[in-house]
Amino acid sequence: MTDAIEPFRYIVPDGAIADLHARIDATRWPEAQTVDDWSQGVPLAILREFVETWRHGYDWRPTEAWINAQGLSTTTIDGVAIRFLHVRSPRADAVPLILTHGWPGSILEFRGVLGALTDPADGSPAFHCVVPCLPGYGLSGKPATKGWGVDAIARAWGTLMARLGYARWFAQGGDWGAVVTTQIGRMNVAGCAGIHLNMPVARPLPEDLANPTPAEQRALAALQHYQQWDSGYSTQQRTRPQTVGYSLVDSPVGLAAWIYEKMWAWTDNQGRPEDALSRGAIIDNLMLYWLTASGASSARLYWESFGSFAPSDITMPVACSNFPKEILPAPRKWVERHCTNLVHWGEMPKGGHFAAWEQPDLFVGELRTAFALMG
Repeated sequence: MTDAIEPFRYIVPDGAIADLHARIDATRWPEAQTVDDWSQGVPLAILREFVETWRHGYDWRPTEAWINAQGLSTTTIDGVAIRFLHVRSPRADAVPLILTHGWPGSILEFRGVLGALTDPADGSPAFHCVVPCLPGYGLSGKPATKGWGVDAIARAWGTLMARLGYARWFAQGGDWGAVVTTQIGRMNVAGCAGIHLNMPVARPLPEDLANPTPAEQRALAALQHYQQWDSGYSTQQRTRPQTVGYSLVDSPVGLAAWIYEKMWAWTDNQGRPEDALSRGAIIDNLMLYWLTASGASSARLYWESFGSFAPSDITMPVACSNFPKEILPAPRKWVERHCTNLVHWGEMPKGGHFAAWEQPDLFVGELRTAFALMG
């Protein structure tokens, strides 16, 4: 075990692709749903069409080559291999920035923003981007013991940035990335000068329920919908991640349905996930879960830290961007109670849960505005 940071290459054996194809070919499909919508889950015909593209119309190798070209590196922190993209800006005035994904996303959520962040064409602020795979996700190692919750990850990100030689840096995240980034702010992790969240975590107080504003009414309705219709996955993953993990690691179609449904439910679309994200990009992201067999290990983060989806008091500079189709929106009024140094609040015209992935231009603009206010 050392503090070394080393280059890392990820090359998938041809046999792994052949095994995936064989498993898809051997799928035992269920009967169709008894409704003509998504209320029982991904409709059979839609999933079969998606999987047909995965099996016969998709090539993993271009994405593999892109990942390996982005400064892919590895280091070991507290016994776990952390793999990350390290895309340095050519600009001398660039500021370090760590970007953290969530579930069921991956480092590929940021593929469309790295160029604009690291090498803007118009003289805008530039960043050295560090994009780690969460422990148990994608290319990172899988913790063999419990204890790798969001607090541990926040500390690990501080260690990672220090090892890279970055004494002052910013942090950004959505979904689990927002929770990790919130913990970085709450804990005042050494070196972090401010954070940006595209899913700030906040909850109403009893007095908010008596006479809610329009923004609060929308947030309360979204919370109710999530609890009634959209939280089954999280209940399973926070209570019995190992049980669901067997299916997610063994069945590519089972994994595809588990993730593809959230691309439908959580994006700003007109009825299909592909209205918001390209099918190829959705499959690229799915492959990072399948090829690394991380269905169970990624789910364990819910078991470790689901209770961390709760407000935290933060005194360092905070910026937030509110995208209209966020699954758990938090009005500014709720967030300001906990973030006493809220320097920016952006109301976006479109976009959903996967902000950088769905709306890269809006996302980049928000980060430029937010971090410029933090010096």
